[in-house]
Amino acid sequence: MPGESPTSNSSSFNEFFLLQFAYMRELQLLHFSLFLGIYLAALVGNGLIITAIACDHRLHTPMYFFLLNLSVLDLASISTTVPKSMANSLWDNRAISYLACATQVFLFIFFFGGEFSLLTVMAYDRFVAICRPLHYASLLRNRACVQIAAAAWAGGFLNALLHTANTFSTRLCQGNEVDQFFCEIPQILKLSCSHSYLREVGVSVLTACIAFGCFIFIVVSYVQIFKAVLSMPTEQGRHKAFSMCLPHLAVVSLFISTVFFAYLKPPSISSPILDLVVSVLYSVVPPTLNPLIYSMRNKELKIALKKLISWTFFSSANISISLHK
Repeated sequence: MPGESPTSNSSSFNEFFLLQFAYMRELQLLHFSLFLGIYLAALVGNGLIITAIACDHRLHTPMYFFLLNLSVLDLASISTTVPKSMANSLWDNRAISYLACATQVFLFIFFFGGEFSLLTVMAYDRFVAICRPLHYASLLRNRACVQIAAAAWAGGFLNALLHTANTFSTRLCQGNEVDQFFCEIPQILKLSCSHSYLREVGVSVLTACIAFGCFIFIVVSYVQIFKAVLSMPTEQGRHKAFSMCLPHLAVVSLFISTVFFAYLKPPSISSPILDLVVSVLYSVVPPTLNPLIYSMRNKELKIALKKLISWTFFSSANISISLHK
């Protein structure tokens, strides 16, 4: 029967079995429909931001360059987990190959780590723009922005490579059923033999220290930003500065709060259902909401998006008229 897995006492198996959201066919189709709606929303939202920034020359600034990179990472991270979960529900199949699982782990950590690095870079961008405006053009030239973004991507790549290599070199002897809807390192490590996961724990501690350093950098940057904003003489200047910073601060808060709750919640409140809900919160919700958060208070981006949508509908209407002639 689909959804059942053989018992395995060694790491010689060639596939894993992911957690299903439901076993009733109607609920499986409901899960597929919900995830399809969320995925399409993320696809459209991030796709519009990427296209608007790429096509509108007025948005070719460091802030929007980093936002474009963030949207690419958001779209890539949600594409790593959600389509496979949708396919499993649609076809009533929990299996994922060993190679596909390792690839999913690598890509998810790559894009997820790159996103946190980029959010840290964006905090620096806002700090320079508000606290060091006279030095903004010299500190964040085009070449410097490309190098900073490349460093964020490279950091995510190296982090993912290290974690994936350590996790999948661990001997697994607790079966091959992953209690999560995608291949997640903590759930895979639960399948490992006693004490064979200590190397991955060491790597996780190193990653946590780096992430904590990024978090402290963001906090210190915003303390300086708020000091500078509150000392501005005009209300219009303060309003403009807050409009620049609040979307980024909201995205950072959403990202950090969901991740912290997922990995730092007390074991006493942990349960399979709660772990599943939390994993959806940190892996699916931020990539879907980020485009909405960034476009709500950003007038320049709103104008660019309206022009893009108007041009798309106008072009579609012209094509439709031409076909009917």
